[in-house]
Amino acid sequence: MIARREIVLYAGLVLLVLAVFLSQGPAYGVRMLAEAGCYAILALGLTIQWGYAGLFNAGVMGFVAIGGAVTMMLTYPVNADFWNSDNPSELGNVLLWLIGGVALVVATSRLDRIGVPKSLRTAITAVVAGAVYLTVVMQLEPVASEIEKTAGFVGGLGLPVWIGWAMGGVVAGLIAWFIGHICLGLRSDYLAIATLGIAEIIKALLKNSDWLTRGTLTVSPLPWPVPTPDEIGFVAARSAYLAVTAVLIVAIYFLLQRAYHAPWGRMMRAIRDNEVSSASMGKNVNRRRLEVFILGSVLMGIGGAALVSFSRIFDPSGFIPLNHTFLVWVMVILGGAGNNRGTIFGALLVYVIWTMSEPAALALFDVVRAVGETAFAWEAPADLNSRALQMRVFVIGLTITLVLRYAPKGVLPEEVRKHD
Repeated sequence: MIARREIVLYAGLVLLVLAVFLSQGPAYGVRMLAEAGCYAILALGLTIQWGYAGLFNAGVMGFVAIGGAVTMMLTYPVNADFWNSDNPSELGNVLLWLIGGVALVVATSRLDRIGVPKSLRTAITAVVAGAVYLTVVMQLEPVASEIEKTAGFVGGLGLPVWIGWAMGGVVAGLIAWFIGHICLGLRSDYLAIATLGIAEIIKALLKNSDWLTRGTLTVSPLPWPVPTPDEIGFVAARSAYLAVTAVLIVAIYFLLQRAYHAPWGRMMRAIRDNEVSSASMGKNVNRRRLEVFILGSVLMGIGGAALVSFSRIFDPSGFIPLNHTFLVWVMVILGGAGNNRGTIFGALLVYVIWTMSEPAALALFDVVRAVGETAFAWEAPADLNSRALQMRVFVIGLTITLVLRYAPKGVLPEEVRKHD
């Protein structure tokens, strides 16, 4: 049941959005809401990891980048220069080397099953993994150079956008499975360090793989699941995109609400609140955590894919922790971890604050400049307007400080139901 507090807060948010439309115009307002919808999907992925299971994921940026990269590879038009050369067959040979190497590493990691001591097995596996890595890199380097020289980069497959979004979530989930098997047995602070490091590795890999992603040269324009602004105009196209993200949010919210109130959701909250007690009741704690970590990462991959598609440009350098990890955490903390409606509210409100901080700061600076020149003969610094963008960080920092001080569980905290 929706409480009066939620109605008041959402009504205030609607008035704030209307003010943005009136002051900045419908094209700007619809773009802001479409991007906020993509961030809401990311925030829902994080809230089930942190709010449902207490998992501290500091690598949201990595899953956003993976979702965007997979979408680019699958939906961008086919590069005829690449497919009409010998590069596909040579790249296929490298892929076979990689598959064989992975199979060899997996086989050596199970040598203890035939009586090899575990310490020796680990050493052998490490040596084999290093040898496989060097071999694959040696095989790839000449092929990558040839691709960059003759075709620029591999290009895409020209598939529908919804397939790219879905596969972006799948690949993000597979990477989360790999990370989870290694890290979920660690304490939360080690998990945060591991996810942060892996996110930076993913970004560096995408940024330096010019043959695959064009690196810093970027890839554009990416296709949309709806008609583009060139076809029907900015407002209509962005409104259609906003409708797609809204449908996604509603579907995800419905499924998460069902999961939250189901036995699975109660079990996850029990593990979050008292891991030792849950384990003593026969629950496989690490397995359940792995499930929710994968599920949250899948949503992050889908949200990242939608966000990159909306911008119509894939730029590995554009993924930064401030925008794609810290900002998502602020949304979840402000809205209320574990409360899906609160998370959606936090995502929309924080993104409105984030985008409007610069124009609001510019208006404030103009007033200060006018008063200073008129009343005090003060000459404003030449770079005063350029400092307006920096106000984003200040305003978001002030917002999260106030929330942590006066509403540490969020403005719409999780409702803990008690049963007699």
